[in-house]
Amino acid sequence: MKLVTGRDDLAAAAEKAAAAAGTPLERLDVKPVHKASRGFLNGGSPEVCELAIVTLLQAVAYRKPVVLLPVTTLTRFQHQTLVTCSDLSVADIEGRSVGIRSWSQTTGVWMRGFLAQQYGVDLRKVNWIVYEGGHVDEYTDPEWVSRAPAGEKLQQDFLDGRLDFGIMGNELPSDARIRTAIPDARAVAEQWTASKGFAPVNHVVGVSVDAARAHSETICAIYDAMRDVVAESAESGAAQRDSAGFEALRGPISEAAAFALDQQVLPRAVDFDELVAQSCDALAVPPSRLGG
Repeated sequence: MKLVTGRDDLAAAAEKAAAAAGTPLERLDVKPVHKASRGFLNGGSPEVCELAIVTLLQAVAYRKPVVLLPVTTLTRFQHQTLVTCSDLSVADIEGRSVGIRSWSQTTGVWMRGFLAQQYGVDLRKVNWIVYEGGHVDEYTDPEWVSRAPAGEKLQQDFLDGRLDFGIMGNELPSDARIRTAIPDARAVAEQWTASKGFAPVNHVVGVSVDAARAHSETICAIYDAMRDVVAESAESGAAQRDSAGFEALRGPISEAAAFALDQQVLPRAVDFDELVAQSCDALAVPPSRLGG
């Protein structure tokens, strides 16, 4: 089997566990990791793949042959990802232009959810500009979202003032003019996390249905190894620490799914128990085997 993940510690643990279970696992070098998503979703290589939560939810909604292995690989605050180079703030966002890489990008789904949930923003009153499509071919952006002309770049449009705001995580350029549009963004994020009991999760682990059925014992061993790494590496008391197990992921994935449905990122509601049932069916294990 083949593996894609951006974390060396998880890759090493997974490779060791798979070898011990009798099914060698080879790590593929794909950077950034989201570039592996399309092949994974369409039944190709890799069979075990780090992917964004929203990509997983869309895959389930469109009946792609993949299931959740409940391990988070990237958990982080998101309120700081709404940025501007001007004197505007989050209160000014309606009627303004906001650029984002892709409408189905998980960072954007979280941030737009916060705008609606915490700041009362009518998302349809914002001029959304996206620069790429998503990883699921069947999906199309809502009619109230605009696509930037071919060849234009989010970062350059933002820095040149053609966008009032941007939503950027890892894509954020280095420029002294950039500031967060939400005052005290970290404090707001910490308060939101405390009130919900979980931090926003960006990436999890997915497994192809064929691999899950053919190599259940190995996949479960990979889960155990990754779970142990996550537990050991998490800082005691850190609000953004990664986690593993169905129950640990129920809150953040359910919240992201609700945001995504409201934003027309999903064609239908995806309930967390649907993900649990599909994983357990493919692996032929009870939910308790994977932290349920």
